[in-house]
Amino acid sequence: MRTVVFFLVAFLGILSFSEKVTLVLDWYPNTNHTGFYVAKELGFYRAEGLEVEIVQPSRLAAEQLVATGRAEFGVSYQEAVTLARGEGYPIVSIAAIIQHNTSGFAWLKSEGIESVKDWEGKRYGSWGSPIEEATVRYVMEKFGADPSKVKFVNVGQMDFFAGTLNDVFDFAWVFYGWDGVASKVKGVEIVFLPLKELDEVFDYYTPVIITSEDLIKKKPDLVRRFLRATAKGYEFAIEKPVEAAGILLKYAPELDREIVVESQKYLSEHYKADAPKWGYQKEEVWRRYAEWLASRGFLAKMIDVKKAFTNEFLP
Repeated sequence: MRTVVFFLVAFLGILSFSEKVTLVLDWYPNTNHTGFYVAKELGFYRAEGLEVEIVQPSRLAAEQLVATGRAEFGVSYQEAVTLARGEGYPIVSIAAIIQHNTSGFAWLKSEGIESVKDWEGKRYGSWGSPIEEATVRYVMEKFGADPSKVKFVNVGQMDFFAGTLNDVFDFAWVFYGWDGVASKVKGVEIVFLPLKELDEVFDYYTPVIITSEDLIKKKPDLVRRFLRATAKGYEFAIEKPVEAAGILLKYAPELDREIVVESQKYLSEHYKADAPKWGYQKEEVWRRYAEWLASRGFLAKMIDVKKAFTNEFLP
C-alpha cells in the first residue's frame, strides 16, 4: 500500500511541476493550428511535462514576442522569418506546418478574369504588405501584364467574400485551405490561381513554427519535447481530420463548423504531403525565396539560410 501511495504522490508531483510555455499564434484560431489544439486536448503536451498556453498576438507580432523571450514558441511564415533575421531577430523556424504553399490569387468567376493579363484595370484587395505588392507586380511582369494598371486597395484583414461580394476589390491573395474551401461551402464560384504554379520561388513554407536561438541553446530538450507532442497533434489531424476539426471547434466555437470540417479534410492531405515527415524543411526552399527577397530589395544583404531553420528537433 505504501508503495502505491509513494508512486501516486510522485506522479502527482510530476504533474504539478509541468513546465509552462506560451505559444503565440499568427492570427485567430483556424485549421492551420489544429495540431496544437489536438496536442493540448489529447494530453500530448502533458505527457511531455508541458503546460502549453495558446494565445493570439496583440500589440506585438509572434516574431517579436519569440525573439524577446516573451513567448517560447510562435506561428510565423517563411517570409516573415527571413525578413526578421535580416533585421537581426534571433528566431528560427523549427517546423513547417504545411509542406507546400497553399495560397494564391482568387476572384469571383463572374468577374470575367481569365488570365493575369486581365488584372490590368482591376482593384487588388491588399492587407498592406510591401512584399505582397512586390509579388503582384512580379507575377504581372512575368506574364506580360502592366502592374501600374492595378489599383491597390488597402483593406487590412477584410474577409475575401465581404470584399468581393460588396464590390470593395476585384481580386485578392487568399489561402485555399480556408477561403477556397469556404467558397464551396457557401456556393460561391471563384477562380483560384495557386502561387506555387506561377513561379517555383513562391512554393515556400507558410506557416511555420518558430522559437528563439536562445531557447535552442539553453533548453534544447524543451524544444524537442514541444515538437514531439505537436507532431503527434498534426499526425492525428492527418489521420482523423473530422475528429481533429471537432477538437478545434471546442476551443474556437465561433468558427463555422462546416467550413472547419471541410478545411480540415483538405489540409489533412497537405500538412505532410510529399515530405519524409511532418514539419520537414528544405534548404533549397529557404534559399530560393531569400534570394528573391534580396533581389527585390527587401534584404540589405543575404541571410545565412542554414541558421534560419532546422530539422534537428523533429521526431
